[in-house]
Amino acid sequence: MTSNDMPRDPHPYVGVWVTADGFIRQELLPDGRYDEARGERRSAYTGRYTVTGSHIDYVDDTGFTATGDIRDGVLFHEHLVLYREGDPRVRRKGMVSRG
Repeated sequence: MTSNDMPRDPHPYVGVWVTADGFIRQELLPDGRYDEARGERRSAYTGRYTVTGSHIDYVDDTGFTATGDIRDGVLFHEHLVLYREGDPRVRRKGMVSRG
């Protein structure tokens, strides 16, 4: 196994981010991929992301690009405001079941 094969610790932003109404759920995966659900539509958007400091660059699987920034533990992704899953500011209504 080379040093390039060694697993890396996941980035601190890895995990599920949710809009306050629970409609949009964006999961940042440890492998640099993301999966975004909208309402009942699972995997509405998928692609890859890179993190530089507190800035995130997204490229979805169709080639569309977007950006985001983490400020004070909140993800500002284009026109969306997302909170960590479990944040008390997130209501459960409209969330996609994960089962």
